[in-house]
Amino acid sequence: MSDRDNQATVTAVKPASKSAAKPRGRPKKVSGQTLSQSALTVRDAIARAGEELGGASRLAQWAREDPTNEKAFWTVLYLKILPLQVNGAGDNGEHLISDIAIKLVKPNAD
Repeated sequence: MSDRDNQATVTAVKPASKSAAKPRGRPKKVSGQTLSQSALTVRDAIARAGEELGGASRLAQWAREDPTNEKAFWTVLYLKILPLQVNGAGDNGEHLISDIAIKLVKPNAD
């Protein structure tokens, strides 16, 4: 056997071009709709399902069924409807404070 038979054959692999790489991130459109339109469709579907499951009265019933459910309602669900930012009455939406008061309360000695 010659030295040539014992040598491994090495072939060069050409790296893929940048244009052939997969696009990163979300596609700009999903089945002909923009992402915001798709999100609205999902919101509508969730709202419809909620109505079919009993709507607000069923949600309130669920929250009353167990203290854990009520905690989930107040700490997860209800927070989703609160505004992210509250603007005050100032010219640029700032909150105006007219005075600060400290009130001392003496508890009843019963």
